[in-house]
Amino acid sequence: MRHLSDTLGRLARLSKAAEQGATRSGLARSGPDRLLELTDFGSNPGSLRARSYIPVHLPAGAPLVVVLHGCTQTAADYDCGSGWSALADRHHFALLFPEQQRSNNAHRCFNWFEPEDTTRGAGEVLSIHQMVEKITIDHALDRRRIYITGLSAGGAMAAVMLATYPEVFAGGAIIAGLPYGCATTIPEAFDRMRGHGIPSEIELQRALGRASPHVGPWPSISVWHGTADHTVSPANAEAIIAQWRGVHGVAEQPTRTTTEAGYPRRIWCNAQNRVVIDEFSITGMGHGTPIDTVGPDGCGKPGAYMLEVGISSTRHLARFWGLEPGHQDMANRQVAPPDEAAPASNLPVAARVRTTIENALRSAGLMRSELQSAAARRGGRLT
Repeated sequence: MRHLSDTLGRLARLSKAAEQGATRSGLARSGPDRLLELTDFGSNPGSLRARSYIPVHLPAGAPLVVVLHGCTQTAADYDCGSGWSALADRHHFALLFPEQQRSNNAHRCFNWFEPEDTTRGAGEVLSIHQMVEKITIDHALDRRRIYITGLSAGGAMAAVMLATYPEVFAGGAIIAGLPYGCATTIPEAFDRMRGHGIPSEIELQRALGRASPHVGPWPSISVWHGTADHTVSPANAEAIIAQWRGVHGVAEQPTRTTTEAGYPRRIWCNAQNRVVIDEFSITGMGHGTPIDTVGPDGCGKPGAYMLEVGISSTRHLARFWGLEPGHQDMANRQVAPPDEAAPASNLPVAARVRTTIENALRSAGLMRSELQSAAARRGGRLT
C-alpha cells in the first residue's frame, strides 16, 4: 500500500506539472477576476472566503448557483475556466463562489472528509450555508431555485452540502468528486480517491440519511466524471449514484441511456417521470471540468483542470436546471417514458436491439417498465 507521504508528494507534483503545462502551452491558469467580495455573512466557523457575481440589473426572484473550485484553484480561476459568470450575464442569475484559504488547507482543497467541516451546523458547511443565506436575502433571490456544483474536492464538498442541507438546493452537480461520508481521515480520503474501500451502497445511503433531518423532496443530482481520471477514480461516480438512488426511489438500471456530444449519458426518472439523477461519462477525459469553447455557444477557457472535450458541463447544467430561456428545470419537468425516449438511432447497436425487444414486450403487456418494477419492489416506499 502506498504511504500517505508518497501520495501527498505525488499529488503536489501532479498539481505543479498541470500548472507548468498550462503555462508552456499558453493556456492561462486564470483570467480577469470578475468576482466581488461577500462580507459579514455570519460567524464563518470554517474560515472560508466568499466571492460572488451579480449581473447588472439582476431581477428580484433570480436563481442562484453556488460554485466550488478544485484543489490549487481560486474562485476566480474556476470562474474563468468554466465560464459561469459569462453565462450569468446572458441569462440573469446570481453566483456564489465559496473559496478555500491556504490557512485551512495548503492546497486550497475544501476539507470534504473532515467531520468537523462536514457536519450540519458546523465548520465549512455552515460557512457555506451562511453565505447562501446572506446573498439570497441581499438580492431577493428565489429560494426554490438554488443549485450547487463543484470540481474534485469542490465536487466532494458539493456532495456534502447536498447531503447536509438538502432542503436548500433544488439540484446539484458533482464533477470528478466523491460521495458524502465515504471518508473521515486523510488516509481514507486518498484511498477513496483511488477507488479503494468505497463503502457499500447501503452504508452510503445510511450516511446520507443521517446527514440531516430532511425527509424530502430531494435535490436532483448530475454526476460528471472522465473515464481516464487517475486522480479521483471513476468508481466514485457509481458510488454517488448509488448513494442517491435510495432517497429518489429509483432502480439500479437507468430509465434511459443515450449520448450527448458523443459521450454516454444515463438518466434516472422517478415515478412521476421526472429526471432525478443525470450522469455523463466523458470518454478518455482525465481529471477536470469538461468544457467546450468552440463556436457561438462556446463557454469558458482551457487551463489546468479545465479540459476542452467538446461538451460544456456549465452549459448543460444551466439548461438542466432551467437557467436558460426555453429550458425548464428537469427535476420539475415530465419527460417521455423509456419507450418514448430519444430515437433509438442515438443508442449503441446492442442497446438499440435490446430497446426494440423490450418495447415490443411492453406493448404486448409481457414486460413492465423499470419505473413500474421499481415501484412494485418498493411497495410505494422509498428504498
